[in-house]
Amino acid sequence: MADGAMTATFLAVIGGASLLAVTARRLRPSDRLPSLEGWALADRSLGPVWTWLLLGGTIFTAYTFTAVPGLAYGNGAPAFFAVPYTVMLCPLAFVLLSRLWTVARRHGYVTAADFVRGRYGSPPLALVVALTGILATMPYLALQLLGIRAVLTAGGVYPRGASGDLVMVALFAGLAVATYRHGLRAPAVISALKAVAVFVSLTAVCWLVLRRLGGPGAVFDGAARRLGGTDVAHSPLLLSPHQQPAYATLALGSALALLMYPHVLTAGFAADGPRTLRKVSVALPAWTGLLALFGFLGIAALAAGVRAPKGGAESAVPMLVDRLMPAPLAGLVFAAITVGALVPAAVMSIAAATSFVRNVYVEYVHPTATPKRQVRIAKAVSLTAKVGAVAFVFGLRDQDAVNLQLLGGVWILQIFPAVAVGLFTGRLHPRALLAGWAVGMVAGTVMVVREGFSSIVTLGFGPLEIYAGLAALLLNLTVAVAGTATLERLGVPRGADLTDLPSRLTVRRRPETGANNP
Repeated sequence: MADGAMTATFLAVIGGASLLAVTARRLRPSDRLPSLEGWALADRSLGPVWTWLLLGGTIFTAYTFTAVPGLAYGNGAPAFFAVPYTVMLCPLAFVLLSRLWTVARRHGYVTAADFVRGRYGSPPLALVVALTGILATMPYLALQLLGIRAVLTAGGVYPRGASGDLVMVALFAGLAVATYRHGLRAPAVISALKAVAVFVSLTAVCWLVLRRLGGPGAVFDGAARRLGGTDVAHSPLLLSPHQQPAYATLALGSALALLMYPHVLTAGFAADGPRTLRKVSVALPAWTGLLALFGFLGIAALAAGVRAPKGGAESAVPMLVDRLMPAPLAGLVFAAITVGALVPAAVMSIAAATSFVRNVYVEYVHPTATPKRQVRIAKAVSLTAKVGAVAFVFGLRDQDAVNLQLLGGVWILQIFPAVAVGLFTGRLHPRALLAGWAVGMVAGTVMVVREGFSSIVTLGFGPLEIYAGLAALLLNLTVAVAGTATLERLGVPRGADLTDLPSRLTVRRRPETGANNP
């Protein structure tokens, strides 16, 4: 059972998040008419601080904060691929997000599929980009609930049976109402509480762990022995040579994939200008340091002798916190991770709803829909996405959501050529990009399923193991380039490019546009 002080602290932080969500209406200009851009992107008005809070809070999810230390607890060094992956993300965001924002603002694009539609003049290509984003986002949304449940179960705050399900529904109900009314402004406000709670609680936890376990050396030595090694140098806490290609390609592929997720692009589009996005990209490594400390806590759980349930390694750190921390501090940690799930969950549901409305509903169902109707449909779809995620978690095994999320990472990477490459060249033919996407989707899915839902696969020659998503992307690009050459030789026409971007891989400097430089 949960300690009374821990429960009180937990409820206080969650209550604070709910109150903050209510204040989101203060960020809404009263003289603006309802629009999808206003609801989904907060009118592209967020400055550097709010964008850093929202983008960091969206990228670094609650499941990340439990899965990375859980992987470190079970496998050692491979878990830390998340650290270089999020470091590589920063220069990619510096270049791609700022450039994509400029194009999106100039032409009124709200989603990545809007950009693809304008860049290539191809509705089918825009449709597959939108549907791939929605398909990859939904299991990611469900994983936020799994992260909450793992934390609350370890802390004794999640009762068994129907009572526990009601706790989960209650946590998401407040978020659903706030998001429905205020759109992206609700998670933007909550992200401030998430940052404060996570940074403060994690600093306190790491300090207490080091004090009780005898310092970093003692922690790593104890973990090495638990993993079956005689010391750190002869244990799974260090990568073996055959693990290094998988480690490197998983980090690179994950960094490329993350920037294609609709929720990350939605948070980026909400900034007030490309200069803001560049500033935020430079400051994002602060969140990476936070993630590294969570991974360290997975090692500390090993050293402390925590015994996580079979198949539930993500519970290792919550169990460590429950064992070592004073009850109020434990409640703060559990609440911080829970709030950490609410921010990305809200942004994911908004992003999925926006993609559906802009690139499916308006494009194919109701082309003359008014801005007010688009907002109303987006609100309904966002609410449906949250309800679907809750039903998914209650109705299927946790491993099903994990497997689908692994596939989602492979799938979302297959839109990289159309979106990211398309920012710098329009030479690739839309039909060739469609063919490359199809090949990448099929090849990536087959590789992952063949390996028993492992994202690390062998290529069939030698012992080399790499990330399946990156292998599928290479096939995708090969087909796109070869297909473009063939279609150009056959004289097959392409759609009109409406983006005013260069057609070749040359970057022309343009004046920035934004709130301060229209």
